Amino acid sequence: MSPSDRLRSTVVVTGASRGFGAAIAAALVGRGHRVVGVARTAEALAQVHRELGSAFIPVVADATAAVTARTLIEQYQPKVLVLNAGAMPGIGPVHEQTWESFSRNWQVDTQHVFHWIQAALRQPLPPGSLVVAMSSGAAVGGSPLSGGYSGAKAMIRFLAGYAADESSRAELGIGFVSVLPQLTPATELGAAGVAAYAGRRGVDAATFAAAFAPLLTPARVGSEIAQLCQDAGGQDEHRVYQLSGHGLHALA
Repeated sequence: MSPSDRLRSTVVVTGASRGFGAAIAAALVGRGHRVVGVARTAEALAQVHRELGSAFIPVVADATAAVTARTLIEQYQPKVLVLNAGAMPGIGPVHEQTWESFSRNWQVDTQHVFHWIQAALRQPLPPGSLVVAMSSGAAVGGSPLSGGYSGAKAMIRFLAGYAADESSRAELGIGFVSVLPQLTPATELGAAGVAAYAGRRGVDAATFAAAFAPLLTPARVGSEIAQLCQDAGGQDEHRVYQLSGHGLHALA
């Protein structure tokens, strides 16, 4: 599939009601895509729909359910999946976590990527398709104040790599990309993380966040992911990028 074909394609974005997901949806609609936005919160999705218009199709559903992935891929025949859904991690050091809070991101973030990647390979997506899995910079550096978050995000990166190998073995022609965004106070999740780590170091949030300048914004995330959706895919390979306020940086 050529970039011009992909520019007119259907994209499914999970976690599309806020933060990075809503910004990714907006950037994709701006480039001419039809976006199927999946989230659990009807009113938040409706607001995105009001802002983006008929090119955004809101779907209120649980992205972690295997049936959601199978049904929406069959119904909309997307050429691109952006797997962005995730839960707010439990904030606190490991000895203050419960197993429920520690494993929250495995149950949401990782589980939903598992089911969607599985559906993409089994149905499968058409040759030239692309799956973008949103991981985290914490997958590399760890995150001692957010329970199992870093491990869950690292597993997302591994899953995308495993899937690329299977696509190659079956000659499916599906590309896989893992994106590892930098911590940023520009989202609800990131702001909670910045506040926690700032408190741990005994500084205010603004001082702590200054180390990440230029800050990564949802708009920058949307722009970079939309560009990936235009340029990559169909190569049966796994590409990994860190994403900061400077943009995408390819990892070996």
